[in-house]
Amino acid sequence: MTLRDAVRTADNTVSKSARELAQTSSNQSASQIDRLHAFSQIIEREVGDTWLRRSRGLERDFDHDQLYLKFEGDNPTGTQKDRIAFAHVEEALANGHERVVLATCGNYGVAVALAASLAGLRCEIFLPASYHSKRLGEMEQLGANLHRPEGTYEDTVRISSEWAQREGGYDANPGAENTDLQLRAYADIATEIVRSLGKVPDRVAVPVSNGTLLAGIFYGFERMMNNGHTDRLPRMLAASSIRKNPIVTSFLAGSRRCVDLDPNKIRETNINEPLINWHSFDGQEALNAVWKSGGGACHVTDEQMRKMSSYLSQKEALQVLPASTAGLIGLTAEESDHSVQIAVLTAKR
Repeated sequence: MTLRDAVRTADNTVSKSARELAQTSSNQSASQIDRLHAFSQIIEREVGDTWLRRSRGLERDFDHDQLYLKFEGDNPTGTQKDRIAFAHVEEALANGHERVVLATCGNYGVAVALAASLAGLRCEIFLPASYHSKRLGEMEQLGANLHRPEGTYEDTVRISSEWAQREGGYDANPGAENTDLQLRAYADIATEIVRSLGKVPDRVAVPVSNGTLLAGIFYGFERMMNNGHTDRLPRMLAASSIRKNPIVTSFLAGSRRCVDLDPNKIRETNINEPLINWHSFDGQEALNAVWKSGGGACHVTDEQMRKMSSYLSQKEALQVLPASTAGLIGLTAEESDHSVQIAVLTAKR
């Protein structure tokens, strides 16, 4: 379905030229060099360079100036997760792995499943038994094997990492040695923002779960400034579900250390599942970014996210994941200071 400004709902597929390249990247009889070259071309064609545009409707309705939306729904599976998924699969292919292993709440699993299928790798996805992702069927259609262990998302990350070590496979989970790769992948969002806007924005609002997206975007801005391409940093705004994310709760408590929450007090819903954590794997990096940028953090409710998602559908013709509106809600809740502000959004699946 075509939406405003040529935005499409994600259909977990790629262009004809990318499918032709996949005939080489997924061909296990081809040389590793040829497979890697083909896969890198798929990434270049399909992932990133998502659009940024000003929303005058939001500005009028919420009394703000220069409010921009960075819509990640143009990625193949409709979310920013494609950026890190394809980066991990490329790394797995480069290191000679035959399968990729990961834990997910939904979106990341679909993204890795698609990337793995294009690279000719098997995909093992672990999703908590209590989670209610609507994307399970999509993962299976893309050829992934599903595992549904009991426990929290954090438990599932541990279980899947142990499985990868025991059974063999590339561990594509967040945190640890994977943090650097994921930060670099998300750093491209900052580069795209500056290229499209022509300058560094004053504020960038990001929904946070593990914190990798916010930390990666800030890393991108830092990299540009350190290389002399820009002369300042934006203030980062982290937003998440009320009292269900360590990054936001730690910042609001005035802590410079990302403090884990009590897992027994965390309750997921169909709306907040993509945001909640008792432990954020890249939470310290995200919290550091908020403090260093002079930014802020806020809690949002399920009802606020549901209403904003509905608003964007009706007024902006955007099908947006409710959880991804957390940052935008944080921006619009504050009084306008006439600054240039950007909210990162994800497609609705």
